[in-house]
Amino acid sequence: MSSGPAPGNRILLADDSPVYRRMISGVLVQWGFEPVVVGDGLQAWTLLQSTNSPKLALIDWVMPQMDGPELCRKIRERGADSYTYVVLLTAKDGRGDLLKGLEAGADDYLNKPFDEPELKARLMVGRRILELQHDLIVTREAMRHSATHDSLTGLTNRKEILDILHRELARATRERLKVSIAIVDIDRFKNINDEFGHLFGDEALKEVARRLRSSVRIYDSVGRYGGEEFLMIFPGCDLTDVLIRAEEVLKNVSATPIKKAGRQRQVTISMGVAVWESTNASEPEALLSHADAGLYQAKKSGRNRVEHLDHKNHSHRVNTALSRG
Repeated sequence: MSSGPAPGNRILLADDSPVYRRMISGVLVQWGFEPVVVGDGLQAWTLLQSTNSPKLALIDWVMPQMDGPELCRKIRERGADSYTYVVLLTAKDGRGDLLKGLEAGADDYLNKPFDEPELKARLMVGRRILELQHDLIVTREAMRHSATHDSLTGLTNRKEILDILHRELARATRERLKVSIAIVDIDRFKNINDEFGHLFGDEALKEVARRLRSSVRIYDSVGRYGGEEFLMIFPGCDLTDVLIRAEEVLKNVSATPIKKAGRQRQVTISMGVAVWESTNASEPEALLSHADAGLYQAKKSGRNRVEHLDHKNHSHRVNTALSRG
């Protein structure tokens, strides 16, 4: 879920009385609010379901189409992540009515005719609560992102990319699809660090990660698998598809040198691919082991290449044009 912008000064005013709408909207403008005015509960509900609707609402109890308590109940059914702070306005002054309004989901309650300073104070409290809630959501999302993403490259981390793999294999089993993976390793990464330093090495990791991500479809997944290794997941791809796509990734990574602080170096990768078929399902660990064996063969055969080993450890390619020798 996106945390969205911080709550602003926009406020929904829902009241069927033209006199109250005019009077209340006038003081709201004086206090620095931006009122969005409607005349019945149905209009208010429609507005609140729109994108970037006001998070602060001043709602009359008695309205045509939908009354205040019913509107409050609908607002609360949406859940806490799209919270709207509601002040219920009413001419009712009984304690039972107060309880009924709060049970329906109102955050606060104010009798008509109201005292202007009291209304302003309650709206200021509502805005402060919304700001605190927004800050909490932003913090929560930052923590969630930190728990699932690699801080250096911005890709999903090892745990998350493996979780994605398990989910894709489960979906492929249900829908009887194929899933291909590729384990990617930066060639001679230790030499890059030794020759250019760790800052350049970090830049190489970040740039390779960016090029990997830009080389795939929106529904493919790329994660940092560990060190200078990455895991790529290609739903719906058979062996021919994944070898072609892997070759495109290979070329994209090595197309231009990586530069930092006036220094540059061409960086290449090696890739091992494996294909999972629902008709011959194996454990995710076996699939990863198969791709890792292909990666080992790519390293052994000279690097800067894509390899796939069948179960007899024979290397397979789409055609000779894909060989990078």
